[in-house]
Amino acid sequence: MYTIFGFYKFKKIKSLKKYQLLFQREISKNNVRGAIILSSEGINGTIAGKKDNISKIIKVLKRQLRLKDFDSKNISQSHFQPFHKGKIKIKNEVVPLGLKINSKNKKLNRYISGKSWNKLISNKETLVVDARKPFEYDVGTFKNSINPNIQNFRDFPKYLEKIDKSKHIAMFCTGGIRCEKASIFLKKKGFKNVFQLKGGILNYLNKIEKKDSLWKGECFVFDNRISLKHKLKQGTYSVCSGCRKPFSPKDKKSYKYEEGVSCPRCYDTLSNSQKTRFRMRQNQISLAKKAGRKHKFQKEF
Repeated sequence: MYTIFGFYKFKKIKSLKKYQLLFQREISKNNVRGAIILSSEGINGTIAGKKDNISKIIKVLKRQLRLKDFDSKNISQSHFQPFHKGKIKIKNEVVPLGLKINSKNKKLNRYISGKSWNKLISNKETLVVDARKPFEYDVGTFKNSINPNIQNFRDFPKYLEKIDKSKHIAMFCTGGIRCEKASIFLKKKGFKNVFQLKGGILNYLNKIEKKDSLWKGECFVFDNRISLKHKLKQGTYSVCSGCRKPFSPKDKKSYKYEEGVSCPRCYDTLSNSQKTRFRMRQNQISLAKKAGRKHKFQKEF
């Protein structure tokens, strides 16, 4: 059994290169995979490994960065290692929005969770905004939510500027970090009633019983589990080898689905040469399986 730990912390960090090398060495030594992003404004990551090894990495992160705790964190389990590699990356921002967070402006954010969140988004006057990408929204979202339909989070401010400043706005994303920045952007633009889901969708699904939940569908995650359900149990979605987007068990019944080649989303957009190439790749995977070997394109689970 593998433990998956997602987290972020906004904190001024110096000597990024030093920490990159140190953390890379630690995750390699402890056979931990995943991705950690380091920035002068903080740290953001999701890592997976054996429980004791994840605990070691958490202690290293807290000790080296002098953290009492993370701003947000979530823990789930998987029967397989959901990441192929372990990487520590340095970026200008932990989430690209063209806005950096500090302790002063972060204090402006207003967090809501649990039943209070349910009450807020059930109000017809509340604008419920899903801050994720369209394909994430298609996998699952909250009742009555809207999606800005943008492919790059850096373009999110253009959408936000169109919103009525008098509206009560409830924003959410997977782990909460995208909304941290979006909330601050709105406050700086003069919005007064901006709320974000504390800990994001993952913490909501983990803590709220399904019978009390206003979540519809599953939650897409950026690892080989693909999607999660309530209590963070693995979902039913897969990723198309043609377009690298998630598809459901229902999509598999479509004539446009072909294992390792296409799904209903990309069938009409792929060229014949692409489909031929993908079929050759899938054939190589099938032959490797029959021979008891693992092909380099074969998914770990």
